[in-house]
Amino acid sequence: MVLMRRELDGREVHPIGLGCMNLSWAYGDPPPHEDKVRLLNAALDAGYDHLDTANIYGAGRNEELLGEAVMHRRSEFLLASKTGIVVDGQRRGIDCSPDAIAASIDASLGRLQTDHIDLLYMHRFDPKVPIADSVGALQRAIEAGKIGAYGVSEWSSAHIREAHGVYPMAAVQTEFSLWTRNVELGVLETTKELGIALVAFSPVARGALGGELKDTATLGEKDLRRNMPRFDAENWPDNLELLNRFDALAKDAGVTPAQLALAWVLSHGEHIHAIPGTTSMDHMQQNFAAPSQDIGADVLRQAGELINQHSVSGHRYPEIMRNTIDTEDFA
Repeated sequence: MVLMRRELDGREVHPIGLGCMNLSWAYGDPPPHEDKVRLLNAALDAGYDHLDTANIYGAGRNEELLGEAVMHRRSEFLLASKTGIVVDGQRRGIDCSPDAIAASIDASLGRLQTDHIDLLYMHRFDPKVPIADSVGALQRAIEAGKIGAYGVSEWSSAHIREAHGVYPMAAVQTEFSLWTRNVELGVLETTKELGIALVAFSPVARGALGGELKDTATLGEKDLRRNMPRFDAENWPDNLELLNRFDALAKDAGVTPAQLALAWVLSHGEHIHAIPGTTSMDHMQQNFAAPSQDIGADVLRQAGELINQHSVSGHRYPEIMRNTIDTEDFA
């Protein structure tokens, strides 16, 4: 395998990182604890050197998992987490005020059992707080050695530029896949121009591009995808037809559907990283190998022409969640 490296937070890492969310939350019932620990360590053994979590994943349980499972190997990976989304009983919202950020960082450090987080994102844009105030809190955390660098998640190009002008940011994390192209409306070029890494979450379309999900009725009762329009009874049949054609394209190219999906995302710039999540050992290893697969430009072009914002049915989020997203959206 050819070992590829790309810069993130001033260090060279593999372009495929591990999104850790679904080890604790979101996509059905998480695996047994011992299997989570085993997968995280196997990922590090395989060469993963970028682990992504957040304070809200499983109400802090995901950070606690990483603290227990891999902090004895702290020097082997870049650790990224997030702050800003508040889920406290009935209290739900976004709080990127300086006091909230400072308290959140300390709480995350405690759960993670470490003295520093390499990259901390503001998970969503908070219109109630001046950007300079939020960024100032993160700058103070950098100066105190609690975080190495900061980023933002699901922010618009204009707000990215404003924050970067206050203090340089290291990364922008946003959803980016064949069927979610919002970054093409500005964020992709803005990050490239400013020298900011673009970290794509859900690059395999929340598992839809993984080649295995065919019947959404099999999703668990607590699976977040049950409430997402693209997976509902109205839109899924049309999307499944696209996915079956995509699976055939990947098969003809000699790669897994997920590898083709990841290669397509990474082909959009040397500053792009992808953080697919998985609970499967096999998928974890296959995803990591995606950048080393020999996939021709014509295959990537066909994939993009097959699945895109025009051909997919349904929005990526239900209406209530769309209101929390600052990233530019298609009409």
